[in-house]
Amino acid sequence: MVTSALSGADGGATAAVTTWQGWDAFVQQPQRAVLPADDPSWLQADREDYHCELAVMRTPSMDSVFTSVRRLLLLNRHQRAGARRGLIISGPATTGKTTTMMALGRSFQLSDRRRHPDHGERRPVLFTSVPPAATPKMLVSEFARFLGMPLADRLNQTQITNAVCDLLCELGTQLVLVDDVHLLDTRRRVGAETSDQLKYLAERIPATFVYSAIDIEAASLLHGVRGAQLAGRFKIFHHRPLPYATTQDKAVWDALVSGMEQLLRLRAHRPGSLLKHAAYLHTRTAGRIGSLSHLIREAALIALAEGTEAITKQLLSEVELDAAAEALSRPARTAQRTGGTPVAP
Repeated sequence: MVTSALSGADGGATAAVTTWQGWDAFVQQPQRAVLPADDPSWLQADREDYHCELAVMRTPSMDSVFTSVRRLLLLNRHQRAGARRGLIISGPATTGKTTTMMALGRSFQLSDRRRHPDHGERRPVLFTSVPPAATPKMLVSEFARFLGMPLADRLNQTQITNAVCDLLCELGTQLVLVDDVHLLDTRRRVGAETSDQLKYLAERIPATFVYSAIDIEAASLLHGVRGAQLAGRFKIFHHRPLPYATTQDKAVWDALVSGMEQLLRLRAHRPGSLLKHAAYLHTRTAGRIGSLSHLIREAALIALAEGTEAITKQLLSEVELDAAAEALSRPARTAQRTGGTPVAP
């Protein structure tokens, strides 16, 4: 779930990306000036901030999602409400689903701005997340919150829904991104009703809807009559951990590690050090992009704080990752030490 806020120039937090102000700030965020690591004008705090925000490199999975959504946008351009098609990005946690969806929205909005430079009131993208234990009113209120619509307590679900749909039509919204749809448990009445609300919004708003979910096939959202309707309108893109088996797999992973290494600004770091440990990094993270980003960023911050200014394999081994990555990587790491065959956890 996306709850993080963007960092402002003064180090304070600004609006979350699930509001228009925060989302637009994310889209328009200027690229930080990347100075040489030994530039005296680059303060320690500046380099710490830079490594906190170290970008995740573009991957083949991202490219595939971008291509799929571009095609859906064309397909949906003149489609009637009930016939519009969408995409569900599904996969395990920390494989980069939300990152991919945000990158998709950013790319689309920048492209829309180039096509409509004089229409500052357009809102081509809406980005939101399904709240825990969501009700239909809670869900549509998240849409309203993104738009900055004031919601009086006396407004009911129908009134909020009508206002949101009318405003999104006026603002030219073409892409609606909804994170964490696996939280909708359609086996329960409130979850089923909220799923119906999401379907209704997709029919009222002339936009292409893209959802992200943890392992959507295992969730209840695609089961039953409601699930059959959803499955009939949405493609599923499987956002899996990156493999490291074939020569092509290794080339993709190595390019990702190399790209992130080139972004580092550590004064004593030897270029190519991370790439040399690409196989180890894959084992540590189980091929999960989110875990890789965490590992490299935290190691860089430790190197800055301790003054070593370099990322070594020893330092990488000392960084504790998320529980999922640690559990998945443990059998392979044990096998590497003992020379045995890894056993799936």
